[in-house]
Amino acid sequence: MTGTLLTWRPQALQTPGAAANETRMDTVELLVGDLDAQTAFYRDAIGLDVINQSGASATLGRSGTPVVTLTHTPDLPPFDRSGAGLYHTAIAFPDRVSLSAAVMKMAQHPSHIYQGATDHTFSNAFYFQDPEGNGIELYWDRPAEQWQNMPAGWMPRNTAIDPNAFLRTHFDTERPEPEDATVGHVHLQVGDIPTARRFYVDTLGLDITFDLGSALFVSAGGYHHHIGLNTWHSAGAGPRAASLGLGDVRLRMPVRDDVLSLADRARHAGVGVEDDGHAVRLRDPWGTVLTVAPEAPGA
Repeated sequence: MTGTLLTWRPQALQTPGAAANETRMDTVELLVGDLDAQTAFYRDAIGLDVINQSGASATLGRSGTPVVTLTHTPDLPPFDRSGAGLYHTAIAFPDRVSLSAAVMKMAQHPSHIYQGATDHTFSNAFYFQDPEGNGIELYWDRPAEQWQNMPAGWMPRNTAIDPNAFLRTHFDTERPEPEDATVGHVHLQVGDIPTARRFYVDTLGLDITFDLGSALFVSAGGYHHHIGLNTWHSAGAGPRAASLGLGDVRLRMPVRDDVLSLADRARHAGVGVEDDGHAVRLRDPWGTVLTVAPEAPGA
């Protein structure tokens, strides 16, 4: 895969968690039934570019930065909406003009399913589904100083956004395509929050940013969340069966030693780890695969 180096990503602060402060989300893999239709959707409805397409796989992103990899697996059954797995992939944009460009493209695409828009204090977020039912969040972060130094225990407000008013204010006909885009966070459906906390916080070393009881938000480096975990539709869910939907969740850490430290914590907790000499792969308690790799040199 070729492309330009990452030029923008959501901001974070330094925090004391065991995970490296510069940990970030990487490409999300989706297992899809119709590769051509899904590739066309992520290209035309969001404005992502096809970075690499070969055989049964296509990777799309923006400005050379991969966002989503689509893998053709037509023999798998549909994702169980009440089971563990993907709630949504959250694609972050560097400003509201780029976000509005993506939202406008989505609004004009015949296959989109709009689910709502919310001001979360730290971000403006628009929610959709792709044609195979995978959740998508398109969002922009407010400047870090407006939300990263809140008092301990604060909770974000959730205020509905009028999408038409947002587009009237921010859509720029001279910038009709989104500029940079990256995976800002991934939100997962899990069976219960205490088990999720033990894995994602105690084992992976991420910090808790918000605990809503039925949902937990965790991050590295002080970001509002890199991974969301909820039981809103999946309380009591057991391990995932093979299905369409989420393939794996990919994270990047600064150097290989950070990846090895995570692998050591996982092994100590009794979690199986596969190490190919570059990245490590492990599964959360519901069978969701996480692939953790160091940053590419110079990235």
